[in-house]
Amino acid sequence: MDCPYCSGKTRVTDKRNSPEGVRRRRECLKCKKRFTTYEKLGRSDLYVTKKDGRREKFSREKLEAGIERAFEKRPVAKERIEKMINEIEEHLMRHGKKEVKSSAIGELVMKKIKRLDHVAYIRFASVYRDFQDIKAFKKELREL
Repeated sequence: MDCPYCSGKTRVTDKRNSPEGVRRRRECLKCKKRFTTYEKLGRSDLYVTKKDGRREKFSREKLEAGIERAFEKRPVAKERIEKMINEIEEHLMRHGKKEVKSSAIGELVMKKIKRLDHVAYIRFASVYRDFQDIKAFKKELREL
């Protein structure tokens, strides 16, 4: 790889795995400056099949928005939420399927949220399960 400062050749001084991908510390052989690069595996397109049969491309942003809404004003560290989102995305990509049902994603998300925070779980479940009356809501609370 070429140095971003002087375009000289570089060497890798350290390599580690990280949540962002493979982390490499590099040093320029010409100007001696150091910098870090991250290498991430290219993902193939994943499609989500909705309840009504529509298909749309998987969006990490939509997943993050729904989860973050559930954790709003909850005492859970942002890093733990981010780690959970990464685990969910990796799980979906690791399956190797080109298509996944939205219900499968919803169940996986609910399972992960339940481990972190019960209030966030109820918030997410109330939107995801679309409770029609108080009885269904109470039933979910009892099971919790």
